[in-house]
Amino acid sequence: MKKVIPPVLFLLCVLLIIGLKLLLPEQIILKPPFSYVGIVLTIGGLAITNHMKNLFDEVKTEIHTFKKPRQLVKKGLYKFSRNPIYLGFTLSLIGVWVLTGNLIGLFGVLIFFLISNFWYIPYEERRLEKEFGEEYKLYKSKVRRWI
Repeated sequence: MKKVIPPVLFLLCVLLIIGLKLLLPEQIILKPPFSYVGIVLTIGGLAITNHMKNLFDEVKTEIHTFKKPRQLVKKGLYKFSRNPIYLGFTLSLIGVWVLTGNLIGLFGVLIFFLISNFWYIPYEERRLEKEFGEEYKLYKSKVRRWI
């Protein structure tokens, strides 16, 4: 699983959502113009993710899930969520799902959420706790995992 970093999983889930719409077009539950709300959600989620990437660049720490972090980031959206990048990716996937309007496409969102919540995030939390000890434990006790 270490070869599949979160952005790759995100793209695979986008392709899954779109592929399921093409394979099962009769599953449409949301049609235009209502499905266009998905554009706002997708752009909003990508904006969050990009903003957090820029923050990591600014503080000169590692964003790659499986590489050693150099600094514990606690500012910006990290004041409200320990995982705003995963939150941004998930919001974007919800946007793609809404845009396609296909009920079965929800599986793409769920796959990303479940893998993030039960694999990537716990791995990162163990790593951060090992690297930053009590500082991370205190941060973790004050800030929620998602929102």
